[in-house]
Amino acid sequence: MLSGCAGYGSHRPMGYNSVDPREQACMARAMFFESRRDSVDGMLGVGTVVMNRVASPNYPDTVCEVVGQKNQFAPGVLTRPMDGGGRDLAFRAAYSVLKGQRLREVGRSMFFHTAGYSFGYDNMHYLAIAGGNAFYEKVSRQERGDKRLRTQAEALRLQ
Repeated sequence: MLSGCAGYGSHRPMGYNSVDPREQACMARAMFFESRRDSVDGMLGVGTVVMNRVASPNYPDTVCEVVGQKNQFAPGVLTRPMDGGGRDLAFRAAYSVLKGQRLREVGRSMFFHTAGYSFGYDNMHYLAIAGGNAFYEKVSRQERGDKRLRTQAEALRLQ
């Protein structure tokens, strides 16, 4: 399944030799399929979530393993063709994230979904809206205490 990244590893802008091309390709594919293809912040947000998961003991240790987890990212994220605009932007954004850039507003979030969708859960604290996605943290009742969680609309107003 992860072999879908192999064909994209050679797509690196001049001078971009210091990151693993396979990890860059997997990250670029997640950004391309999960964010609006014209939104640098959206792509950086997706990349921030991927890197937060890589750093967590609850998820796999590599970008390609995180992106390839079943039912976590868009179907075919590692195998579908990257057609249309946004491919070069995704590879540049992937390089930046692998070199340490993050979308600050996303913080430690490990989750996102399409902005505007509502879910009946009472544990979603929204941090940012970017690239068509709503980024959030899951907060337990114990962690939350009496504090009210931020809604998507409130996160959007913070932008």
